[in-house]
Amino acid sequence: MKILVTGSSGHLGEALVRTLRASGHEVIGLDVKASAFTTIVGSVADRSSVSECMSGVEVVYHAATLHKPHVATHSMQDFVDTNVSGTLVLLEQALANGVGAFVFTSTTSIFGDALRPPAGTPAAWVTEDVTPIPRNIYGATKTAAENLCHLFHRKHGQNCIILRTSRFFPEEDDDKSKREDYTGNNTKANEFLFRRVELEDVVSAHIAAANRAPDLGFGRYIISATTPFLAEDLQGLNTNAPPIVHKRIPDYLEIYTQLGWSMFDKIDRVYINDAARADLDWHPKYDFAYVLEHLRNGSFPKSQISQSVGSKGYHDRSFEDGPYPV
Repeated sequence: MKILVTGSSGHLGEALVRTLRASGHEVIGLDVKASAFTTIVGSVADRSSVSECMSGVEVVYHAATLHKPHVATHSMQDFVDTNVSGTLVLLEQALANGVGAFVFTSTTSIFGDALRPPAGTPAAWVTEDVTPIPRNIYGATKTAAENLCHLFHRKHGQNCIILRTSRFFPEEDDDKSKREDYTGNNTKANEFLFRRVELEDVVSAHIAAANRAPDLGFGRYIISATTPFLAEDLQGLNTNAPPIVHKRIPDYLEIYTQLGWSMFDKIDRVYINDAARADLDWHPKYDFAYVLEHLRNGSFPKSQISQSVGSKGYHDRSFEDGPYPV
C-alpha cells in the first residue's frame, strides 16, 4: 500500500514511517525538514509539494503541525498557515486523488478551558462529548482543522478519522513548576493515570483508525492511556488526589516511596479512551499499572519505537528558562 505521512521528520511522523515501512508499505514522507524519513521536503500548505506526494496514495496520516510550545516563537498566521491551510490543501488533494482514509492527528489541547474546573469542584471527565474551548492559537487552529475534516466528510464523503492525542512527548514538562517539583519520569508516570499515552500506542491507534475509516466514515476519538479512575472519583481527584490513587492502585505508594517520588496533589481532568477502544478496535498496552510493573523491576517502560525515535524537541535553539521560552 502507498501511504503519505506528513510531519515525517517529527516525533510521531518518524514513528509512523518506521512502523509502516517495516510492515512493507511504500511510504512517502513530507516535512519542511529533511531527514531519513522524509521523501519530499516541503510544506503541507504548498499545493505543488502536496500534489507531488499524493499520486497513488491510499492512506494519509496527517501528523504535521505547529505545537503548543511554538506559540511563543511563531505568529498566529504561521499557525493558521500550517494547521488550517495545510490541512485544507491535504484534504483537497486527498479527495482529488481518491484517497480511501485520511487520519488527522489532533490534540486534547483543543478542550482548553473545559479542562480547568474551579478549585473544590469535580475534575473534568473528558470524553468526545466535551465541547472544546480553545485557550490559544494552537487549540483554535487544531479545532478548525478538525472541522475541515468533518466538512469534507459531510460534503464529499471523504473518510476522515480524527485522533485527539494526549501527551506522548519525551521532553521535559512544559510547566516550569512541574519541572522544579518532580523528576521527568515521576511526572510522566503520574500522567499515565489521566493524560499521557505511549508513542507505540499512538502509532497503533493511527493504524487502527486507517483500517476502520472506510467502515466508520468519520469519527473523533481521544487517544490516551486507559485510566483506572471512575466517575465517582472526580470530586476527590481535584481536591486531594493521592488517597484516590491509593484506593484504585494500592501498590503505587510502596513503589513511589522506594523511588522518592510523589503523586500530584490534585488531578483536574481524566481522559477517557472508551470510544477509541470500542470503535477502532484499539488495544493500548501502556497504562499506570504497566508502568508500576516496570518500576518495580527497576526500569521505566519505554517502547522500542520510542527508543528509536528519541527526543526531538520543539525549537532549534535553547532558552534561558529551560527547554521552553514560556
